[in-house]
Amino acid sequence: MKKEFWLSTLISLAYLVLGFLLLHYGLVEYGLSIFVFLPFILGYLFGRNTLKKASLYGLIFSFVTFFILLLAGGLEGMVCILMALPIVIPAILLGIGLRRLLNKTDKKPDDIVRQSLFPLFLFLGLGLLEKELTPNDTKIISVQSEIVLPYTTMEVYEAIKSVDTMIAEKPFLMRLDLPVPNKCVLEKEEVGGLRTCYFSGGTITEKITELEKGKILRMDVIDYQLTGRKWLGFKEAVYYFEPAGKDSCKLTRETTYTSVLTPRFYWEPLEKTGIQQEHGYVFDNLKNDLAKAYGSR
Repeated sequence: MKKEFWLSTLISLAYLVLGFLLLHYGLVEYGLSIFVFLPFILGYLFGRNTLKKASLYGLIFSFVTFFILLLAGGLEGMVCILMALPIVIPAILLGIGLRRLLNKTDKKPDDIVRQSLFPLFLFLGLGLLEKELTPNDTKIISVQSEIVLPYTTMEVYEAIKSVDTMIAEKPFLMRLDLPVPNKCVLEKEEVGGLRTCYFSGGTITEKITELEKGKILRMDVIDYQLTGRKWLGFKEAVYYFEPAGKDSCKLTRETTYTSVLTPRFYWEPLEKTGIQQEHGYVFDNLKNDLAKAYGSR
């Protein structure tokens, strides 16, 4: 392989690893500096006069390698990476396009090392500036999903409070690697009692803060250990049970979570979609459990 390819690969990986470490230690935000400016810089550095240059191949190779390392190390999931690509790829292409527009001539491979130093300091400066200027307020968002079931509120409550095994058709994001709930274990059926939900990628532990059987089950999330997703937090989970006609129940599931990802107009719809698919999976399993326990209605 050409020396230019390996220089591009090593420099790009150095940028990407540095960006991840800055995120890990809270020195920069999950924002424009990481998702837009960093890939833009790399596209500009290595998108030289023609798309067939070895340096561009090195850039692509470094991104693929970096994503594989994140997945293999359990630092991020496939869904998270796929969600980021619609921002990252256009930023890379914009950098390549600007480089071509400015009609920069090819230079010796060794020059690329010196060329990469100023953008590196620029990235660090913008990342730290974004951290300083971004208000230190984590966004709190609530997502609700509803279903009407042909069972009484008490029957639905008894079926959902503790679930031995969850089996249902997985929605699209779960087929990728969105955490799949396996079971939920209720230790004590009282305020202060703990309910632990086990997922394919970890656990979520909840503490009951309000309980009226067949009416409401409200829980604070006191601990969660899920693969990657350090940018996402969980605060509260609530089930509302309301009569919906004769021997029917309207079940409302509300999840309150926090996120530090920006820009919000892009990330929030994707976050909500993921949570709604989790709700849908739980509802589908619940319908199966109710049918087994009380018969189909």
